[in-house]
This record gives sequence, C-alpha cells and structure tokens, in this order.
Amino acid sequence: MTKSVALKASALAAALLSSTAHSSPNISGGVWFNYQYQQNNEAHQTSWGVIDSEALVLYADGNVAETPWSYSAEARFGPGSFTDADNNSTGGQFGLHKAWVGYQFEDGPQVLIGKSQVPFGIKTYNFWPGDMLLAGYGDQMDVGIKASQTIGQFHYDAAFYLADDWSTSTDTMDDNGHWGSTSTYRKVQTFVGNLNYSLNDMASIGLSAQSGGLQALDSVANPEGKVSGDHNAATLYYTINVGGLWAKAAYVTTERNLPDEISNVTVENDRYAVSAGLNTGKWSFYTDLTYAQPDTDGNDADTIRAFAPGLSYDYGPGWMYLEYLTQDGYVDGNGQALEGDFDALYATIDFYF
Repeated sequence: MTKSVALKASALAAALLSSTAHSSPNISGGVWFNYQYQQNNEAHQTSWGVIDSEALVLYADGNVAETPWSYSAEARFGPGSFTDADNNSTGGQFGLHKAWVGYQFEDGPQVLIGKSQVPFGIKTYNFWPGDMLLAGYGDQMDVGIKASQTIGQFHYDAAFYLADDWSTSTDTMDDNGHWGSTSTYRKVQTFVGNLNYSLNDMASIGLSAQSGGLQALDSVANPEGKVSGDHNAATLYYTINVGGLWAKAAYVTTERNLPDEISNVTVENDRYAVSAGLNTGKWSFYTDLTYAQPDTDGNDADTIRAFAPGLSYDYGPGWMYLEYLTQDGYVDGNGQALEGDFDALYATIDFYF
C-alpha cells in the first residue's frame, strides 16, 4: 500500500515496460486498500473494523532517448490517496503526489523542476503509519527546483521550493496536514540543503537543514500575501545496512514562528526517529519508533512517543502488510507536539500492473 511506493512502483515499471527507440514512457499503475481496527473506536468494536483507504495509482516515468531529459509523475485517485479535499488543489480525493521534469548535466548534478521529494533527513520505513511524529519532516513532496549529485563518497542536494503544493494548496498528500490549512497559512519560499557522507559500503552519516516562510492566506485577511511567519529545522542522521539487516536514526530540531495574522506563537520541539528491520527472501520485518519533545512556551505536554512494528510479504504483483500502531501523542497542523492516545491494527494489500 503506502510503503516506499515510489521506489517500488518505479522498479516495477522498469521491469514490466521497456522504452522504445523513441523513449515511450514507462506507464504502470497500482491499487491498494487497507483493513484497520482502532482499539478505542466503539464503531470498530461493533463492526470488527473497517476496510477502506482504497486507491488507484498511476505512474509515468521515462528518459528522453539521446538527451539528458527525464520525467516522473504519480497520480492517485480515491479515499486512499492520502489527501484532504478541503485543503488540496483539486477539491477532491485525487491529486498529483509528484510530477517533475529532470535534466542531467554532464559530469554535474541532476536538476528536477516540479513536485519532488524534499531532501531532508531520513524517511521512516512507511510514511503511514510510520511517519508518525516526524510529522511534516518525513516523506514530503514540495513544488520547486532541486539539484542532486554524488561526488566520490559525498552526496549533496540543494533545493528551493516555492510552496509545499500546487497553487495555494496546503495538502501535499502524505503529510497529514502538518503545514497549516487553506483557512490559515501555508509553507512558502523554502530553502533546503542536504549533505551525506558514505563512511563505507554499509554506513553513512548526513546533515540536512531547511528554512523558509509561512504565508497567511486570503481567508485570514492577508490580501497582500505578506509572508510574516517563518520556519527552520535541522537534522543529523545515520544509516547502516549489513546484508538483510538495516537501521537508521535521526535527531531533528524544529522551530516555527506562526504568521502575525494567525498567532504570535513560536512553536519549538525536538524529534527523534529510529527505524530498523530485516529483509529475508520475500519477507520484511521492520519497526518505526519516533519521539517528540515539546519546548513551546505554554505547552505542558510531556515527551510523546509513537511505535509501529510490522511485517510485509512480497507475493508477486505486490505486497501484503500487517502492522500495529500505538502512540500517546500527535503533532498538529502548527507543528505542535500534544498528548493523545491512539492504537490501531492495520492489514494492507496492494498490487501493481
């Protein structure tokens, strides 16, 4: 379903469809749906859970023959698109999760223009439910321009994102509403830098930082579109992969000064994330653990935790997943870490064609 979908789908597309001399695109698609049982939900207790989050996903990837140009897009349709119709650019349960055009400079960086992955720190094994308390700093896709290059043991990314989604949308799909709303503000004019160093064939260490503006929208009396708020974050992360065993960890510090039109509040907290797993044959066993430590004046919440162990099986055309999520807090639309209990069991299946 929602697990490293971009990477898996790209691999499937490349394997199932080949380009012609005229560089026909690799076109593929997928379907996913999910069973969930929320322990503290009386309706779920009565019905024994619900099967939902269904979606049709279409992918287009390709390289233009004998040129340095390439492209990639992913469109989702249905309730499982992980988008919010009240805050996205389409007004419905569909949208473009990514869409970029790339140019590879000879002996230089690849430059992407469009909606692409924000090069910031690590991504948990799953963006859902695993993104959890990374909330807004995990699996993010923003709209702008990004340059990436590997030079020896170093890899760097440098990006500028005009906004976090198309038009004035504040829902990038997958971020679960952690950057304002169409009735409050949006993230704009964000610079992102990432530097990763390969220690050896198995391990690497990296540092990422981002800084940008927060713009109150017209709905809150900002007709001139002033950018009166700002956001800043930095992360130090480490990854290791030994055979089928892998792990990654990150420390993230965040600060968000909300726009003057919204509130005179500075939201601060530190996040911690650890993911680990074992890949063996067609099976994968993994766990995501995240913490958030609030440091905002007036926020009396304790350090909150979220834990999501799971397993997956590659049955051929797709993957089956069984996962459990338990957390004693959440991160709201302003990036504030707050207390709140939630426990749920998920069973998911997807397939690609």
